[in-house]
Amino acid sequence: MTYDWLAVASHGLIDLPWWGYVVVTLVLTHVTIASVTIFLHRGQAHRALDLHPAISHFFRFWLWLTTGMVTKEWVAIHRKHHAKVETDEDPHSPMTRGIDMVLWQGAELYRAESRNQETLDKYGLGTPDDWLERNVYDRFSWQGVGLMLAVNLVLFGPIGATIWAVQMAWIPFFAAGVINGIGHYWGYRTYAVADTSRNIVPWGILIGGEELHNNHHAYGSSAKFSSRWYEFDIGWLYVRTLSALKLATIRKIAPKLSFAKPKLVPDHVTLQAVITHRYAVATSFAKSLKETCAAELVHLRERAHRGEFKLADVPSLKRLKQWLSTEPSALPATERARLAVTLAASRQLQNVYAMREELSSLWSRSTESSEQLLVRLQDWCHRAEMSGIDPLARFSLRLKRYA
Repeated sequence: MTYDWLAVASHGLIDLPWWGYVVVTLVLTHVTIASVTIFLHRGQAHRALDLHPAISHFFRFWLWLTTGMVTKEWVAIHRKHHAKVETDEDPHSPMTRGIDMVLWQGAELYRAESRNQETLDKYGLGTPDDWLERNVYDRFSWQGVGLMLAVNLVLFGPIGATIWAVQMAWIPFFAAGVINGIGHYWGYRTYAVADTSRNIVPWGILIGGEELHNNHHAYGSSAKFSSRWYEFDIGWLYVRTLSALKLATIRKIAPKLSFAKPKLVPDHVTLQAVITHRYAVATSFAKSLKETCAAELVHLRERAHRGEFKLADVPSLKRLKQWLSTEPSALPATERARLAVTLAASRQLQNVYAMREELSSLWSRSTESSEQLLVRLQDWCHRAEMSGIDPLARFSLRLKRYA
């Protein structure tokens, strides 16, 4: 009997090979990731889905054990991030606080903002406020992770402490650091949103689909983060599974773009489609004008070699496309200055960029009536087709088919 207790103390109730502990760690951390993306993010923060009470309570309990996060705090901070994105009031923007701080100290930024009662009161509405939340999860938030440590030690022995340490570091690093930091710093952009959000990789598995951060910023209330055929959102797979089991109700997903027959002039259906799919429109504009921009950059380099201005002032095609697919307010001051220099050197690029700005004004002029906006769209398409810039004319013809 003494030997049995010594074995339990040395190996815990479950004795596994080394790779077994790795698998257990990955599974446990993935359950936490799923809890964050399904319950906290898609369900609570954005109301993109409703969860069955049993599933909702499981996620709350699991997050209490593995993160110590309070639902209202997380939701309020995330909603504020969307409302104040990349301004000085954004709780965790690498544009204002630096990538190193957000990546490596994201958890500290979260804790600092969680002490801001104004944030909690303004952005934390509608989160759970039952007896368990008030008297257990909120009141004893860190006792949960202590209980998780005890359970790991009993089940796995001393190595359980290592598993627990990985569990505790997983969300602070990947969610608070990688998503909030790298997700606004590096990757590709499917939609030309007004901030610098990016999709880190097209396969959202390790962080539950949160890797598709640009897609999420384009359609924040969508329960599905993937949008292109090659993108995969494992969180959406879980949501669909819960929905099939009647354990979740999907409230909203991003609208799909469709095309109608060619029209001579845009109508109200076209206008509504352009506004609904505004981020896709802006991205498509930048791609469609790639040929024109490339030719103009060649011309600018030739002029630079003749000494008309500095060669260093001529941007790369990639950078020029980024400028065309990003709102000026989302560009750093240095980039806006470089853009101004480039436009001053090229009448062609001035025209292209002016048309881009006029197009984006269609969905930013909230005070104008739909009739006024429709007149603007019709005039824009007419001038685009008469501009003499073939890619711009072709883009206009395609735009008129949006439905």
